[in-house]
Amino acid sequence: MGVHERDSRGPGPESAPVGVGLTTGEVARRLGVAPTTVRTWDRRYGLGPAVHTGGRHRRWTPGDVARLERMCALTATGIPPAEAARTVLGEATQQPAPAAPAAPAPPEAAGEAAGEEAPARRDEGVAPRPSVRARSRAGSGLRLGDVRQECKGIARAALRLDASALDELLETAIAEHGLVAAWTEVIMPTLQAVGRKWESSGERYVEVEHFLSWHVSGALRRGAPSTAADRPGASVVLACVPGENHTLPLEVLAAALAERGLPVRMFGGALPVESLVTAVRRTGPAAVALWAQSRTTASRPLAQHVAAMEWGVRGARRKPVVLTIGPGWSGRTVPGLPRPTALAEAVAVLETVVSR
Repeated sequence: MGVHERDSRGPGPESAPVGVGLTTGEVARRLGVAPTTVRTWDRRYGLGPAVHTGGRHRRWTPGDVARLERMCALTATGIPPAEAARTVLGEATQQPAPAAPAAPAPPEAAGEAAGEEAPARRDEGVAPRPSVRARSRAGSGLRLGDVRQECKGIARAALRLDASALDELLETAIAEHGLVAAWTEVIMPTLQAVGRKWESSGERYVEVEHFLSWHVSGALRRGAPSTAADRPGASVVLACVPGENHTLPLEVLAAALAERGLPVRMFGGALPVESLVTAVRRTGPAAVALWAQSRTTASRPLAQHVAAMEWGVRGARRKPVVLTIGPGWSGRTVPGLPRPTALAEAVAVLETVVSR
C-alpha cells in the first residue's frame, strides 16, 4: 500500500538502485524461516543475492528468492542443507541466461522450473503489497490455493516443526493485518490446508496440525489485550456444545472481542449442559455463542433452551441472544437465533448486542 508501480523496462541488474528487491526479513517471512537461516545459507553455501547494490543491507530479487524457495523445498524433504545447496546451485548454472536483460523472464518461471510454486506477480524490484495473493504450495506438496504469501511461510514452518519461526510468523501476521484479517486470510486457510493434507495422506500430518493449532492458540493469547472488566448484563459467554472439543475458533473470537473491549467469559471445549445453564444463570450475559464443529454435536434443543432462559427482577427480566456458530450448525438453523458464518460477522453481531 502506498507503493508506486515501477516500469518493468527499467534499469537492468547492473544499475539496480539501492532499495530494489526484498529485504532479508521480508524474504524470511515469505519462506517461513528465521532471518538468521537466510544469512547462514548465504554465508555457508553462496545462496545470497546475485547482485550487490552496495551498503550493509542486501536486497533479494525474484530469481534469488526462487533459489531459496527451492532450497526450502529440498530441506523440507530431509535432504541435508549442504547437499540441497549444491543441487540448487547446480540447477542455477544449467539454466540459460536470458536473451534480453531489459525484458527478464517473469519471476513465476524460475519457481516453476525448480518444481516450486509461482511467487506472487509483482513489478520488478517492488515488494508485494499485503493484499497481493498468489498460488501457493508448501515445499512438501501442501496445496494452499489462492491465499496470501504469509500462508506459505507459516505452512513451511509448521511442516518443519520449527517452533520459533512459526511463533514469529504468526505474531507478525497478527500485528500487520489485525487479528480478524490475520485469522480469516492467513491462519485459517493454512489450518484448513494442513487438515486436508492429513485427511488425504493416511493421517501422516496429524502432528503438524496439532503443532500448528497449539502455536496459533499461543499467538492469539499473546496478541490479545487483557480481558475487559465485567459490566453487568454486557458480557459474552463463549462455549463449545457438549461433545465438541474444537476450541480454536472460539479462542480467536474471544481475542477479537477482548480487542474491542467487550467482557468475555470463555468456557472452552465440551461444556456439559448443566454447567452451561449454571454459567448463564450466574453471569446473566447479553449473548451466548455456542460453537459446534460437527453436525453430530450441534443441538437445537440446547440452543433453544439457553435462548429461553430468563433472569433479573420481575417485570424487567432479560434473555440472552444466542448465536449458533460453526459448521456443525449448517442445515440445523434454529429459528430466531443469529447464525454468523464468518468471524467478522460474529464480532459485529456481538458488538451490536452488547451495546444495546
